[in-house]
Amino acid sequence: MTDSTPTSETGARARPWYASALLAVVGVTLLLLAAWGYARLQSPYPFYGTAYQGVRATPLSGVAQGGRAYTLTPGVGGKTTALFFGFTHCANICPLTLSYLNKARQQLPAAERETFQVLFVSIDPARDTPERLGEYVSYFGSGIGLRIPEPALGEVARAYGVGYQKVDVKGAEYQMNHTTATYLIDAAGKLRLLWDYTQLPQVPRVVRDIEYVMEHP
Repeated sequence: MTDSTPTSETGARARPWYASALLAVVGVTLLLLAAWGYARLQSPYPFYGTAYQGVRATPLSGVAQGGRAYTLTPGVGGKTTALFFGFTHCANICPLTLSYLNKARQQLPAAERETFQVLFVSIDPARDTPERLGEYVSYFGSGIGLRIPEPALGEVARAYGVGYQKVDVKGAEYQMNHTTATYLIDAAGKLRLLWDYTQLPQVPRVVRDIEYVMEHP
């Protein structure tokens, strides 16, 4: 039987392609693990969410329920804010997100509960009036529903890395595709971490993140 393994020009056996691919995968995996470990070592607390390092939150302004003007100026007002971008015609992610965030708020000690707020920014200002937003947010508990008109909305969304797009649905009203992360801003105005939508059901772990950020602004 002959050996069909390819050889190099020097006569040495060449490494099979699948071996090279495996080594490449292992190398990338080790690099990712090292980066993850380094990020964890940088923080004295192992956040459940994804932590930011030294990022200042972007201010935003709009009209809230009751027609009142509202401005979030990070670092002013002394409140920790959970910020989420969504819309009231959302079928599941938006209502569930608001529900989980309000459950987390209710599990905070009374004193901390008063200095924590949920801010829901609509990415569908064409349909979401301040009145509708107010009713929507209050259904899940407490919070602020904010309408920001275009093009200001697009600028704010980009600042937080949020994407959104109108999608036509045959035989129904249009829907909106959008980023589903929740951003936590501390009382000093720093963007501290984000939770992916899939993390929010673990409410006790979200609460621990919030408490740590409130204790270490």
